[in-house]
Amino acid sequence: MHPVHARFPATRFRRLRKSAAIRALVAESPLSPADFIWPVFVRDGEGVTEPVASMPGVNRLSVDRVVEAAREAHALGIPAICLFPYTDPARKTLDCAEAWNPENLSNRATRAIKEAVPDIAVMTDVALDPYSATGHDGFVVDGEIVNDETVEALVKQALSQAEAGADIIGPSDMMDGRIGAIRDALEAGGHRNVLLLSYAAKFASAFYGPFRDAVGASGALKGDKSTYQMQTGNSDEAMRLVERDLSEGADMVMVKPGMPYLDICRRTKEMFGAPTFAYQVSGEYAMLAGAAERGWLDHDRVMLESLTAFKRAGCDGVLTYFAPAAARLLNG
Repeated sequence: MHPVHARFPATRFRRLRKSAAIRALVAESPLSPADFIWPVFVRDGEGVTEPVASMPGVNRLSVDRVVEAAREAHALGIPAICLFPYTDPARKTLDCAEAWNPENLSNRATRAIKEAVPDIAVMTDVALDPYSATGHDGFVVDGEIVNDETVEALVKQALSQAEAGADIIGPSDMMDGRIGAIRDALEAGGHRNVLLLSYAAKFASAFYGPFRDAVGASGALKGDKSTYQMQTGNSDEAMRLVERDLSEGADMVMVKPGMPYLDICRRTKEMFGAPTFAYQVSGEYAMLAGAAERGWLDHDRVMLESLTAFKRAGCDGVLTYFAPAAARLLNG
């Protein structure tokens, strides 16, 4: 082996990789539990922990168990928990009235968490699909998902969640004009401090399948959601949607799914500078967790690598089912 030339370049990049301490010092995209929102599925019953078959390690929890999960999250330094209800099929109707029932699962869980763990932020989901006999995010009239009638229902749903104590409301339906309508209603209703985290760029993705199983929305769905969720190849349209939702009163914006759309995350952050989140959706989680369960991937390493990718792409945080496991690792 020939000796390195005496005039070797002055910059040796490996000096900045020489030890864990130095690597931590110069890390460009540090990850911490404070970057996570933990999505949790809530169901009826008491003392219930029910595994979701298509999402290894993820469970549907009764309200009392959701409170326990919130305590765990707060202890780990996770700042927010996001609720998704698994609604009794008997309560799923064409008029979706359960969506704004003050005693629905989401609202009961919100009140229970805020009473037991007041310092954790509770995020809720605004869309009709968990409550609809059709499985769609909006009302279906003569085969069409109607926009304006749906927005009226979403406003009622959002107000019921704010009254239950939600800190962050996440409209995930992708109806036009819903952010402005919900913001106006929150202001008029005295809920001026409730935040809106808009699912601004939500794509018509095939990565949502396990989630629909988890909330019981798969069987009822007829057709797809392409008339209201985005085409997967559209980036410029995503920017227009983000701009619109911010102008209508969104405090934060989200890109969904996550890893297949890191370019959208980067464009959003660079163009608007607003708080930007991504949702590492159920299909992304299932791929990694399922492969790790079979020994094909190193669970902890791919988990942290995937979450770091969101930070590198410019995200301020990420909704992820990995939140408690990642937080435990990061806390050492």
